[in-house]
Amino acid sequence: MLRLAAASLSRLPASSSFLSSPSRLSSLSSSSSSAVFRRTMASMKALVYEGPAQKSWKSVPKAAIQAPTDAVVKLTSTTICGTDLHILKGDVATVTPGRILGHEGVGIVDSVGSGVSAFKPGDRVLISCITSCGKCLYCQRNMQAHCHSGGWILGNEIDGTQAEFVRIPYADTSLYAAPKALADDALLMLSDALPTGFEVGVRSAKIQPGESVAVVGAGPVGMAVLMTAQFYSPASIIMIDTDDSRLEVAKKLGATHTINPAKLGASSTILDAINAINNEQYTASGETPNPAMSAEPGVDVAIECVGIPQTFATCQSIIAPGGRIANVGVHGTKVDLQLQDLWIKNITITTGLVSANTTAMLLKVLQGGKVKPEALITHRFKLDDIEHAYEVFGNAAKEHAIKTFIEA
Repeated sequence: MLRLAAASLSRLPASSSFLSSPSRLSSLSSSSSSAVFRRTMASMKALVYEGPAQKSWKSVPKAAIQAPTDAVVKLTSTTICGTDLHILKGDVATVTPGRILGHEGVGIVDSVGSGVSAFKPGDRVLISCITSCGKCLYCQRNMQAHCHSGGWILGNEIDGTQAEFVRIPYADTSLYAAPKALADDALLMLSDALPTGFEVGVRSAKIQPGESVAVVGAGPVGMAVLMTAQFYSPASIIMIDTDDSRLEVAKKLGATHTINPAKLGASSTILDAINAINNEQYTASGETPNPAMSAEPGVDVAIECVGIPQTFATCQSIIAPGGRIANVGVHGTKVDLQLQDLWIKNITITTGLVSANTTAMLLKVLQGGKVKPEALITHRFKLDDIEHAYEVFGNAAKEHAIKTFIEA
């Protein structure tokens, strides 16, 4: 800053009254310094976590390059995830007050570090919820969720995407070029929801053609499971939720059956309802089932997409022998494992965090028109109205909300 002031002075005539007046010299130096300070301390608006149940939309320093492998992206759209609601409940200890929330977004590259070769300013990009260095042990094992210096850090350990700008570490391996033919609303679902449902739900559960699948929870990720489970042609996909409006959407997206546990009779269980569906399929086929070839009650695959003890208990109660339970939900409290009932059933239970290693493949699926994830968007907002968007998304049943689209 001082060098800039000196350079400004060197261009003035030697007889200038500025040079003969210490007060004016001081004023010039102060003015130049302030101008530089204003340029280096550019600001942006962002949604900031202030502690459990507290958040604020306010001005903060603009995101800036901190390492050669960084890129700064100007957001064109972002959204709210169920995980953000868990953070606001205080369920995620790694998120500390002052953190900008959000881990999903689409935008335009604003600036890049000297080590970034795949992207340049002006490129339109999809931001992955997972940051990957591409070099550590877990990245080499294709488990980018556990990257030693990345993983799920956006809106968690570093500032996130619910802002006008965001810094993306390891830009070459954490951003995706956005195809021109795909609009922001479709692309945005590939930041997190679609890869999470596919990788942690469908792929982990190893769904096979002809199997029965129950998806417990018809939120955004449950719907993503529903969409991508159809890649493998299961005989039935049963959506389970207490929100009738979400179940109606699920039918439109390909669910063969739906169950609202709140509407079952006092003596009826979810397992009873599933067995009725299984028997109905036999009746519809016109065949008399061979008792020796009949499966035990339940489903081949149960996928938990809520993250509360009751829904994980449901999965345990409906799984058939040899079945697979895939847990996708984010759990903030302990759950009980009914091992006394399950040990004999030869079941598999999987857990995990999305690695987003299928994002490139899912981009091709979207380009082919096979999946239209923008159908999950029920509400649209402007970025400066994000606090209202949280109110709507936090009252999803009342507002009939599934996924929000927030335009920056």
